[in-house]
Order: sequence, then C-alpha cells, then structure tokens
Amino acid sequence: MVRHYPSVPELVRAASQLAAHRPELSTLREVGVSRAGRPLHLLSVGRSPRAVLVVAGAHANEPAGGSTLLHLAERTLRDPRLRAAASWHFLLCADPDGASLHRTPAPRTLLEYHRNFFRPAGPEQPEWSPSVLPPDRLPPETRALTAVIDELRPYLQVSLHATDLGGSWVQLTKDIPGLAEPFAKSAAELHIPVETGASDAAGWLVSGPGVHVLPGPGARAAYPSLPEDARLTTWHRTHRYGGRTAIVEVPMWASDLVDDPAAHPAPVRAMRALARRLRRDARLVEEILADALPRLPHAEGPLLRAACWALALVPGLADDWGRLPPAGTSMAYIGSVDAFGRRLPLRSAAMLLRVLDAAGDRAAPRLERLVTQWSEAFAERFRARWVPLEDQVEHQSRTTVAAALHARVPGDDDRAGR
Repeated sequence: MVRHYPSVPELVRAASQLAAHRPELSTLREVGVSRAGRPLHLLSVGRSPRAVLVVAGAHANEPAGGSTLLHLAERTLRDPRLRAAASWHFLLCADPDGASLHRTPAPRTLLEYHRNFFRPAGPEQPEWSPSVLPPDRLPPETRALTAVIDELRPYLQVSLHATDLGGSWVQLTKDIPGLAEPFAKSAAELHIPVETGASDAAGWLVSGPGVHVLPGPGARAAYPSLPEDARLTTWHRTHRYGGRTAIVEVPMWASDLVDDPAAHPAPVRAMRALARRLRRDARLVEEILADALPRLPHAEGPLLRAACWALALVPGLADDWGRLPPAGTSMAYIGSVDAFGRRLPLRSAAMLLRVLDAAGDRAAPRLERLVTQWSEAFAERFRARWVPLEDQVEHQSRTTVAAALHARVPGDDDRAGR
C-alpha cells in the first residue's frame, strides 16, 4: 500500500533499485540539472525504438505523479507485453527545486496541504515556460525536458498532473480515439468523479466525458487574459515527431459536484458573482502584502515571486469571467470555475504566509486566519473526500497504459520522423 507521496530522493533511490534489479532491461541516468544544481533523472525500461515518455513533477504541488511513475516502471518490468509495444522512459521529477519547496507527504486536510504549499510562477514551470519566455531565457529544466523529447521522439508523452480538489480529466494535444471508455471505467471502479467541465480545458473539443482535445491554432481562448498558451508548451514538442501528449489529472480530494452535466440555471449571473468574489479575496491578500512588504527587504525568492504572479492574474481573469459569455454552462463547469476562483487567492495567501512566518512578521496571524478559513470553506463547499493514494496511482496508471495502447493505431502518422 502506498502511504505517502515520495520525495525526489526517495524516487531516485527506488528507481536505482529497479534499474539494479533488471539491468538488462533498464537504465537510470542523469539528463540535466535544475537551476539550483539538482540532477534530473530518467529511468528507461525496454529496448523498443517506439517510445513512451512519462513525466512526473512538472508542478510541485501535484505529487501523485511520482508514485504513479514508480508503479508504471514496476509494471513495465513485469509485463513483457508492455515492453513489446514500446520502450518506457520515466522522467522522475521535472522540477526538483520546486519539489523541495512543496512538501506535504501525507496531508490529512486541505489546510495541512496548504501549510507547506508551493507552485512556481509561470515562467519557472518547466512545461509552461516556453509559452511565456523567449527561447534564450528558458530554464534548464525545460531545456532538459525538450532534449529528452528530441532524443526519444516518443509517439506518446504522458504528463502526470493532479488537482487538489475536484475530479479526474484528461487533456490531449491530439485525440486518442478509444481512450474515453477505459478512462471512465477506471474512474467509476475507483469512485473518482470525472470532471466533465474542467475550467483548465474550457472551450476545448470533447472526445468523451472528461477527455478534452486542445483546439488548433487560431481558436479563441476561453480566458484571453491568461498569459500562457498551452499550444506553446513542451506538450507540443512531440508533434515534431508525429507524436502527441496526454495530460492525466487525478484529484487528491474528490468532489461529486464537478461531474454534473446538467445545465446551470443562471450561468452568466454565477460567473459574475465568482468574478466579484475572486477580486475581493485577492484584495485581502494584496492588502496584507502591501502592509508587510516594507518590512521584508530581503524576502525576494520563489515563494514571494509565485504569490505575486498568481495575484497578478486576478484582474484580467475576473474581467474575463464577468464580461465574456461563459465557455461552459453546465453545473460541472460553473463548479470547476468556483474551485479555481477559490484556489488562486488561497495559494497566494499560503505562499505569502510562509514568507511572513519565516520573517516573524506581525501580519502572519491575520494571513493564517485567511488560509485556515478559505481551506475549510473550500473543503466544506465541495464536500471533499480523500481519494486513497493507491487509487490515485491506480487510476493514473490505468489511464496512461490505455493512452499508450490506443495511441498506437496501425497506419497512423505516429511513425513520422523515425
């Protein structure tokens, strides 16, 4: 039974043991270093020229992927059918620096999860940085990931992500016909709701419930104010070689409020109310930041940068929600936006609280009350229930294997560039 989310050193030790156990089938090697000099490790299993690349740890606050990656590596070592279909390559953690700052190995509540929360600013996220930075300013983690993609030319890349509270969904850069059925079956067996209106995929094409396909160039963005463009991330690097990418999201806490396909009775009014709350909550954090900042002359660092980055997204996003027609009108979509609107100021507050606590600043108790209140309200509103870690891992693993098998369609163009 998986009891906690492993740290990066624990991942590396486990991968080393796997590689040593079956050296004729597996290798572990360094493929780059982080900004702080931490190594990035790639575990490879199998010898097939057709490759699947699995990436964990792209977002520091989404730790389930590391456990899933180890589970998949063990499974491919045991199952010769998987190795016959493809060689499997596992990037243990795409952002080891970020992982060192977000450590909640076995959170029991959303509040405990946010006590040591960290999610980097957009330009510092290895998958997203190409969408907001010019090529000559990309972080070394991004360059290492793109170099691995260029070396392996995978027909499928799977990026393992997670949401704190909600349901499971899949994002695809190109459709994988047939994936929706095993994805939904796995979620149902494990009692994990399918997030049918995920705001992260607002306006995307739908291949099946909870399976979304990124629209092509020229499509209107659901939230025009957001600086990132998913079509410019490392997810699309595989397209150079006829491949595609699947992003598999699994919740830590589940909510049955995010899979209701029924029409919302007043979506425009609801979106405007959510926009007002988003602005109000962000202002509360900004007021505390403005008060404390003169007392924090040496506090510049990733936590403060990330908190300020998230706060800077709020005005434009609230405008998008209040002015534009909703990208979705289902109960599930409005619920997903509600969760996102709670998440953004809560994460900013949680990271700023860590800065103020470290400085012993007098504003910390006020901010701690906000983090506590918002975490508890978030859990109560969505009737959060913990998804056992072994179920998170099993669902991500099943979906990854299903994506790898269904992406290998005879006669398709996946072999381009080989």
